[in-house]
Amino acid sequence: MKGRSGRERGKTMRQLGLCNDELAGAEGFDRAEVIPLHEEAQEPRPARGMRRAGWLLVACGFALLPWLYVLATGLPATATVAHWPVAWVGLDALEALGLIATGLLAARGDRRHALAAAATATLLVVDAWFDTTTAAPGGDFATAVAMALAAELPLAALCGQLALRALSRHA
Repeated sequence: MKGRSGRERGKTMRQLGLCNDELAGAEGFDRAEVIPLHEEAQEPRPARGMRRAGWLLVACGFALLPWLYVLATGLPATATVAHWPVAWVGLDALEALGLIATGLLAARGDRRHALAAAATATLLVVDAWFDTTTAAPGGDFATAVAMALAAELPLAALCGQLALRALSRHA
């Protein structure tokens, strides 16, 4: 029944009804009950290991909530970072690789582009966040906001849309 339209399913059910009426008139048969062949698909229950992993992740997420308070009240307002350029070049290199991988996989029609697109969207949002929150006031901040609004967030939205479209199409 998978892949049939609603009209085709209805036709099949009507055919079963006719068959049941024929059986009901036959000798030795009571009126047969029509049992639907197509019911709404139910989500399969995840395996026990997957459920445990899910609940472990939920617990870890809740455990991080008090840590947010510690960070918010304990971190200094400014910091000196030894490898500042390496951090930013590394992040932008990962974004470039993600955009290239997503583009190539999507152009080839490979469903795995959804994974690359989701990861790339996340990287782009993180980049926009850290660009704007670590920028010095004035021109640096204005440049960071302009980059976020003109490049990083629109690309993140496109990647997110590609990922969601691919997931909804194959669900």
